[in-house]
Amino acid sequence: MLIIDRFEGEYALIEMKRRIFHIPKVLLPKGAREGDVITIQITVDKEATRRQKQSVEGLADKLFED
Repeated sequence: MLIIDRFEGEYALIEMKRRIFHIPKVLLPKGAREGDVITIQITVDKEATRRQKQSVEGLADKLFED
């Protein structure tokens, strides 16, 4: 269970199993308040990962050209 413990500046402090995590407030739903229980879903964007990998490989190729 993830609970919004409090807000500090631009961050929400989220408690999970007695540990505190800092999450930018802009990632929370509008109107989220201290004490609210939240859920977070994280997914991998495979297409963006592929493009990023190609970009890095392209830069490496340019760096090590003869």
